Amino acid sequence: MERRTLLRTAIVGGSAVLGGTLWRGAAYAAPAQPGSGPYGALGAPDANGIRLPAGFTSRVIARSGQKVAGTSYTWHNAPDGGACYADGAGWIYVSNSEINPSGGASAVRFSSTGAVTSAYRVLSGTRQNCAGGRTPWNTWLSCEEVDRGYVYETDPWGVKAAVRRDAMGRFKHEAAAADPVREVVYLTEDVSDGCFYRFRPTTWGDLSSGTLEVLVAGSSTSGPVTWARVPDPSGATATRRQVSGAKRFNGGEGCHYADDTCWFTTKGDNRVWQYNATAQTIELAYDDSLVTSGTAPLTGVDNVTGSSSGDLFVAEDGGNMEICVITPSDVIAPFLRVDGQSGSEITGPAFSPDGTRLYFSSQRGTSGSSSGGITYEVRGPFRA
Repeated sequence: MERRTLLRTAIVGGSAVLGGTLWRGAAYAAPAQPGSGPYGALGAPDANGIRLPAGFTSRVIARSGQKVAGTSYTWHNAPDGGACYADGAGWIYVSNSEINPSGGASAVRFSSTGAVTSAYRVLSGTRQNCAGGRTPWNTWLSCEEVDRGYVYETDPWGVKAAVRRDAMGRFKHEAAAADPVREVVYLTEDVSDGCFYRFRPTTWGDLSSGTLEVLVAGSSTSGPVTWARVPDPSGATATRRQVSGAKRFNGGEGCHYADDTCWFTTKGDNRVWQYNATAQTIELAYDDSLVTSGTAPLTGVDNVTGSSSGDLFVAEDGGNMEICVITPSDVIAPFLRVDGQSGSEITGPAFSPDGTRLYFSSQRGTSGSSSGGITYEVRGPFRA
């Protein structure tokens, strides 16, 4: 795979940092290979059963079916995709609920010191809300992972009513990532022969109308691609089957935009892809079958997010219940591991606006049931 230079930037944990001042340039080669991670080896399990590098600590934020500490709000079942938003000196973490029926999304508000101040519902009456994505105008796109599912635009503050965004298409939605440069939203589809989409709003910042397009390419894992309009976003005919030549991806999962690149994962083949939006090319950032030595550290690829250092953090659905880090020098290593929860999956990784806290959930916790979900915070010396 060819080597090229990128400057990775992103909207970190909900702070609208788009100018790139927190980011650095680095050479990236694909696919990533195992090596020593930037945070060192994992330690013994802590009191929460989480193995972390030295200097990091964890705490439980919420448990499914229980009141969020200090509030009267009962946390939802099967916590999934999430994102953080700046809220004055504090912040908010939004989390989906991947159950059907009901689903929806909830939020936890934090003070400037990280204390929980409130928790509440931001979306109700939807089905199997899996992942989603944060917009530059501070809304949360919650995606239904069901046949002919919808995208709902929600208010993380819980003040404005959620709005169904029909123009973004009806299919088995997974994740979304906004690209403010090209003014599009990228979308993944969680089926074994799914596609990779982008939505071009008629007016940026307003998702009520626009054009849904699908990525078109050959069968190779790298090279130039094009985009074609989806004729009928309503999905009366399966959306992924409407355009001849649409490239197939085996189980689209997480999606994350970083300056001129959209990173997305496919669980069926344990791959992390990168779409270069400037060059309009795709290539592999990671493929467990292309690991050249030792055991592949990342399997069951799922949700993905990024930090201000340019590191990618990829959560596992199964595997060793790890979040792995892919560095700008294309080294992949475990960042954390959740012990004693082999019947679960890790979901919803997102950084606080200052980049010092990472939130995520174990969707089914120790019980292996959707009612056993646990949402965590990890705090420590993340690279800047």
